[in-house]
Amino acid sequence: MKLLGTVPAAMMKSSAVHFKPGDVLYGRLRPYLNKVYRPTFEGLCSAEFIVLPENERVDGSYLQYFLNSSAFVRYASQLNAGDRPRVDFDQLAPYEVPLPHVDEQRRIVAELEKQFSRLDEAVANLKRVKANAARLVGSVLIDAAAGRLVQPSRVAWRTVQVCEAGEVLLGRQRAPQYLTGRWSRKYLRVANIKDDAINFNDVETMDFDEAHFAKYRLAPGDILVSEGQSPELLGQSAIFRGYDEPLCFQKTLHRFRADPEVTTPEFAQIVFRSHVRSGVFRRLGSITTNIGHLTLEKFKAAPFPLPPLDEQHRIVAEVDRRLSIVREVVAEVDANLKRAQALRQAVLARAFSMVSEHA
Repeated sequence: MKLLGTVPAAMMKSSAVHFKPGDVLYGRLRPYLNKVYRPTFEGLCSAEFIVLPENERVDGSYLQYFLNSSAFVRYASQLNAGDRPRVDFDQLAPYEVPLPHVDEQRRIVAELEKQFSRLDEAVANLKRVKANAARLVGSVLIDAAAGRLVQPSRVAWRTVQVCEAGEVLLGRQRAPQYLTGRWSRKYLRVANIKDDAINFNDVETMDFDEAHFAKYRLAPGDILVSEGQSPELLGQSAIFRGYDEPLCFQKTLHRFRADPEVTTPEFAQIVFRSHVRSGVFRRLGSITTNIGHLTLEKFKAAPFPLPPLDEQHRIVAEVDRRLSIVREVVAEVDANLKRAQALRQAVLARAFSMVSEHA
């Protein structure tokens, strides 16, 4: 657990618990999150933490690592149910802690930290690879939209507005009169749209009569582009490939339906993704506080680089080839990150099982 910040003690409005350097703070709320912290300073914490004091028999770092072990996390997590489970000290107290002499505890801590420092270095390297992969995706998309990815026939390229490459429509407003009614239909909103992906796990419903259903119904190949989003993600988009029942879309999204004589959904998606990474959509949007808005007028007027259709196909194929390699690398990195976490738990489990065996 990392400390995100502190406030002056005078600002605390709830009951507080005193702690000293070396004590262990255990978060009572949602124990499966395993919020365990060992401060290096004296202070106060809310009663949402159990303070476990360091003493002559217990090394604080040893106790911290024990509370991080998967066996203890499983035990604490099954004590209470509900959306906001909260544990008390009396519930945790019966759990046995293997407790060798404090000198042995410190030796175990030193060995754990040696192993974990190696793991941390490996994890940092993996995260750097993943960050580089994300930057490579951006470079591929920007180069593709700029005509630098394949041998171009630049004389045939032109730049049009988005509205000249296809039909653009802003989604249906989620107004009170539409929340219930005879024609309840599922719809997508900005929360469902990620970069080049649609999350169908949280699809909401509202009333679309026959006329509105015909207007806002999605068809395979439609691209959904975020109208309102955090500035760096403004214009994030995904191609709708279909669903097991009809879907509509909300006003937080634009629908772009490609004109087949001008462009393809796949090439348009490359353009839109490049606009997010190059900042085109952000510059076109209006930013209020931490939210950006890409209005219908601004989106329709956004630049759309347009090579001939045969060149669009070549560009799409090359983007797919390169990004498939990146996806394979990222999948391997993610698998190794999971292995690193599993190995961390295995190291903890082995350390404390050996203590128990020799107790």
